Amino acid sequence: MDLVVFSHLRWDFVYQRPQHLISRFAREHRVWFLEEPILGDDAQAFLERSPREGQLEVCRPHLPHGLSEVESWTLQRELLDELIAEEKITNLVTWYYSPMAMNFSRHLAPLATVYDCMDELSAFRGAPPGLRAAEAELFRRADLVFTGGHRLYEAKKRQHSNVFAFPSSIDALHFQQARRIKHDPEDQREIPHPRLGFAGVIDERLDIQLLRAAAAMRPAWHFVMIGPVVKISQEDLPQAKNIHYLGAKDYKQLPFYMAGWDVGILPFARNEATKFISPTKTPEYLAAGLPVVSTYIRDVARPYGQKKLAKIVNTPEAFIAASERLLAHKHDAQRLREVDAFLAGNSWDITWESMKQLLGKATLAKAGGMKDEEGISVNASVS
Repeated sequence: MDLVVFSHLRWDFVYQRPQHLISRFAREHRVWFLEEPILGDDAQAFLERSPREGQLEVCRPHLPHGLSEVESWTLQRELLDELIAEEKITNLVTWYYSPMAMNFSRHLAPLATVYDCMDELSAFRGAPPGLRAAEAELFRRADLVFTGGHRLYEAKKRQHSNVFAFPSSIDALHFQQARRIKHDPEDQREIPHPRLGFAGVIDERLDIQLLRAAAAMRPAWHFVMIGPVVKISQEDLPQAKNIHYLGAKDYKQLPFYMAGWDVGILPFARNEATKFISPTKTPEYLAAGLPVVSTYIRDVARPYGQKKLAKIVNTPEAFIAASERLLAHKHDAQRLREVDAFLAGNSWDITWESMKQLLGKATLAKAGGMKDEEGISVNASVS
């Protein structure tokens, strides 16, 4: 199988779900990761291609400024068709993170179509107006739908006959390095303890008021914020001597920063953009050996809150109280044993193997118009 991935996220942005899964596919198969276009002053459209690890190539369309929507879709379709012809891609599987890509890829006839629905994108700030209609079409064409969390699964399961929940997984060995690292990165070295750290995209999902209030209530605590700031203004972020924005960091660097934290925090707002998220940072903090405090997010509260692996709070006062308890028991050997036992069954390798088996069954069933050996009916429709 050859895989073409349509993504609204850039491969080099933040290393998260798409990178974990697609890099594993690329160990065995050819993969083209097609990003959203960049508008420039070039008169002609072209496809920038750059190799990555394994058999992965990142493809970035460059389009002229001033195109209509129809012109943009037409040029992206032409670039896609040229890629398929040049690389002689015949055993094609299409994998969607961006439903909007249906506008230039609906003419394809792949062996199978996968929609890895990692978020409710229509609830995000700046969502394109045609997103809901594009997702509805993708549901009709998809053979498999994966969701990035349990709450998202509950919202999508009635829209397709083959929806499977695959919440955030963990590369435990990578983050367990943090338990052994003894030196701080240079830009974190002078920040006093206790340190409460966040790693992730800083956007409209951040509870700005909670962070501002917590920092004011405990001026001796220091809040370390790692990640790119997108879709919100830097000026809107809380500013205080004990809040430190260190910017985006490479995935390989994260254990070195987490090694110097005392608590891992998930200060998410309660809004439409966070209603269906399943933060990858929850298991990553835990693997790093950090106690965790989070505002109420369904996929954090269950299972992590239920299993007492994370404190779930709703107010700045509760956030402070929970953090104080965690700081007092940071080096809890029993908690680490419970964390390791829980995370042993949760890895990106396990998730990918399960997805790969489902994909194999879907391609066979679609080709033969049959049910698989376990009686799972697969949508065999093709346009």
